[in-house]
Amino acid sequence: MVTGKGSETELLSENEVRDLVFQALSGIETKGKRVLVIIPDGTRTAPLGLFFRLFHTFMGGQAASLDYLVALGTHQPLSEERLSQLVGITAQERRGQYAGVNIFNHRWDQPGVLQTIGTITAEETHRLSGGLMAEELPVSLNRMVFDYDQLVICGPTFPHEVVGFSGGNKYLFPGIAGPKTINPFHWLGALITSMKIIGVKDTPVRQVIDRAAAFVNVPVLCLSMVVRGEGLAGLFIGPPQEAYSKAADLSARLHIVYVERPFHRVLSMAPPMYDDLWTAAKAMYKLEPAIQDGGEVIVYAPHITEVSYTHGHLIDRIGYHVRDYFVAQMDRFAGIPGGVMAHSTHLKGAGTYENGVERPRIQVTLATGIPQERCRRINLGYLDPKSIDVSQWEGREAEGILVVRKAGETLYRLKDG
Repeated sequence: MVTGKGSETELLSENEVRDLVFQALSGIETKGKRVLVIIPDGTRTAPLGLFFRLFHTFMGGQAASLDYLVALGTHQPLSEERLSQLVGITAQERRGQYAGVNIFNHRWDQPGVLQTIGTITAEETHRLSGGLMAEELPVSLNRMVFDYDQLVICGPTFPHEVVGFSGGNKYLFPGIAGPKTINPFHWLGALITSMKIIGVKDTPVRQVIDRAAAFVNVPVLCLSMVVRGEGLAGLFIGPPQEAYSKAADLSARLHIVYVERPFHRVLSMAPPMYDDLWTAAKAMYKLEPAIQDGGEVIVYAPHITEVSYTHGHLIDRIGYHVRDYFVAQMDRFAGIPGGVMAHSTHLKGAGTYENGVERPRIQVTLATGIPQERCRRINLGYLDPKSIDVSQWEGREAEGILVVRKAGETLYRLKDG
């Protein structure tokens, strides 16, 4: 059963959020229990501070422990300062009022952190993926979850390039999973392509994720937010799959903009919450469906100076290419993690690779702090961000030119596409 409320026109008040959270938490036993809350990192817009305070109010005095785990996937770990900022508290508050609360990074890269909890058979992956994959898939998860009696997933739902929409069990897989689980998920999404999967509620990747989550034997309550601006348009609380379903329905109505005609040039402005291209690439993913063949999307982010703090060395080796470039040469890229190849194809976009010739459908250009030579080396275009006067780009939709501020969370799609 899902507790929740959502609207396309109004935001939830703090009292409404408080009542929904209280009602949902009253339905689970937390007294004397160890509770672990799984939250996103700073690359998702969400009022985590509000929920941090509500959880402390409703559970802090009775739970044996109330801790947090940031679902980083393979993103960079956050500093202690940024962990505090993430949940909306000061360093002083963390040392004082919230001294008993631990906030952990998911350290997928450290030995001993992960535990294999099951295996999805090759037959299952073949069926769930629609025949795109047929390999045994080990399911590994941060072993920390098994030190707790209750898991609480708390995060937003947006259109997503790998799974269709974020949220629900995605905060477990790939959020706090291991590379051997994460990489096949992402490569499956790449095989389907971001163009086909983004903004689709039920996808093969979602089915594989939900199958992996079935191995988790700790009770899970999910709070699925639907964010609008800086407020909440919806909050749905219950089992992960059901809460996600409700949130995805509302997200589809709020976070997808349908346009009459494709644009031939888009200035997609990635906000500061994306601190490398790996995360800022969402500014391309969300615009790709609305770009005409032969058009261009410019990822404008002067603050970004790194391709990926985690995987940049691998991207430097393989560059950015369309899916078929990799599919035709899988032996050559056998040592590259599927998640890295997936990111490469997602940013480069749709296209073909025939007779040794790669033809991307659109041009992807970086107007960032990444040098021109490196852009060329990784097979992307370059535009000096200092040469861009945003005001000169605005108001030109009739010319097929679009500016998108705070790009990365709203999906643009053709009305008849």
